[in-house]
Amino acid sequence: RLYTDKHEWIVIENGKGTVGISNYAQEQLGEIVYVETPAVGTTLNPQDVSGCLESVKAASEVYSPVGGTVTEVNSKLASEPALVNSSPLLEGWLYKLDVAPGTNTKELMNEEAYKAFLETIVH
Repeated sequence: RLYTDKHEWIVIENGKGTVGISNYAQEQLGEIVYVETPAVGTTLNPQDVSGCLESVKAASEVYSPVGGTVTEVNSKLASEPALVNSSPLLEGWLYKLDVAPGTNTKELMNEEAYKAFLETIVH
């Protein structure tokens, strides 16, 4: 799992990516009441706005960690947006995409680097 400095994560397997938000991000947002995901077929560039999460506290844009074409969205989130809170790394994923060929992930952080990054903003 790789992370962005805006607290999205992506798991890439065989050219397919699954995107969600980190546990830290869902804690900061609080109870999520609405999830906006990109439409299937949408082509995204790295850092494009790819959706929005609305909580009782605020609305927060979601940014695509990599470029690619959206192939699936988590349809459960329409009726159960709180899955992003209860299971941000598993059941609360946001969308899947075909990762663009030649995608460079060196700007993304692994788990260890992300934890170190969180230490710099939490304290």
